[in-house]
Amino acid sequence: MNRYVKKFLRLFFTVGLIFALLAVLGAGACALVGRVGKNSIFKTGALKAPGLSSEETLSDDEKKNLNWQDDYIIYHRGVYDYNDDIMTFLIMGIDKAGDSVSRVYGEIAGGQADALFLLVVNPHDNSVKIISVNRNTMTDVDIYDEYGNYLMTRKAQIAVQHGFGDGVEGSCELQKKAVSKLFYSLPIHGYAAINMSAIPAINDSVGGVDVTPAYDFEAEGYSFKKGETVHLMGDMAFAYLHERDVTNAGSADLRQQRHKEYLGAFVKKARSIVRDNPLLLTSLYDAVRKQMITDISAQEVFFLSTATSGYDFDSKSFYTMEGVTTVGPYFEEFYPDDDALMQLMIDIFYEKVGEY
Repeated sequence: MNRYVKKFLRLFFTVGLIFALLAVLGAGACALVGRVGKNSIFKTGALKAPGLSSEETLSDDEKKNLNWQDDYIIYHRGVYDYNDDIMTFLIMGIDKAGDSVSRVYGEIAGGQADALFLLVVNPHDNSVKIISVNRNTMTDVDIYDEYGNYLMTRKAQIAVQHGFGDGVEGSCELQKKAVSKLFYSLPIHGYAAINMSAIPAINDSVGGVDVTPAYDFEAEGYSFKKGETVHLMGDMAFAYLHERDVTNAGSADLRQQRHKEYLGAFVKKARSIVRDNPLLLTSLYDAVRKQMITDISAQEVFFLSTATSGYDFDSKSFYTMEGVTTVGPYFEEFYPDDDALMQLMIDIFYEKVGEY
C-alpha cells in the first residue's frame, strides 16, 4: 500500500473521533475543523486564475475606470472575475480490474481514464456542478517511455494520459495536468481515481440505482430497453456504465450520456440515505478504498461534506462539453468547440462584475 493511501486511511478513520470531539466541544470546534479542511484544500490547489484571454485590450485609463484586477477578463462586453473561492476536483474512472491499485511499470501500463469528471463546489451560490469530460477529447498528452523518461508531447485522446504514468500518484498528476491545461490552466484542488471494477461495490452500497435507458443496447449479457426503468445491482451496474461498442462511431458519447443519467440518480439516492444514516459514507469508502488513489484528506472530506450538505444539486447541475466526434485513423476523436468551452468556463468559474 503506497504512503498516500496509508495517510488517507489514517486520517479517514480519525473522522469518527473528530465527530465525538465535536459533540463535546460544540460549534467552535466544528468551525475550527472546517477551517483546517478549507485551508488544506486551497494550500494544495493552485490559486492562480485560469488563463482565459480578454476579447478586448484596454488602455490604462479604461482599466482604472473599471477598477481592473489582474484576473478580470472581458467577454461579450461584460467584465468577469474568476471566483477564487470555487473548489474543483478531478474524479477519474480508470479502466482497470483487480482488488487493489498498485504501482506499475512499462509504457502506457497505468490504465486509461475512461471516465473523467470535474466536480465544482461553489460557496457563492451554494451549488455543486459536474462537468463531464469526453474521454476522446484530442488534446496535448505527454508521452513517456517504459522507463518513465519523457519523450514528447503530442495530440491524443485525453484518456490515455493516465496510462503513461505509474498507475498511482504519478498517473493522477499527469491526468490532472492534462485536464487543467484543456480547461485553460484551471486550478484543480484535488483528485480521486477509482478503478472501474469498483462500480458494483459502489452501486450496491446504496442498495442499487434505478435508471431509464434512452436507447436499446446489449452489454455483457444484459439487455437494456429504451424507456424501461431497470434497477441496477452488482455486475449489471458495471455493464451499464462500462460497456460500449467501439465499432460504432459515437459510442463514447452515448456512454457519457449513461454516466450522466446514472450519476444523477446515484447522488440523489446517496444524499437521501446519508441524511438518515451518515455512516453510509464509511461503508461507501470501505467499498472503494483499495481501488482508489486520492490526494483528498479526511479533513478535507469532512469540510466538504458539512459545507455542502444543503447545496443545490439536480439534473441541471450536469454539464457536457460541446464539440464534434470524428473517426480518426485508429480511434474516435472528439474536438471541443472553442466558443462553447469558453462560455462554459465563464458560466461556471467566473462572476460578472461590470460592463465594458
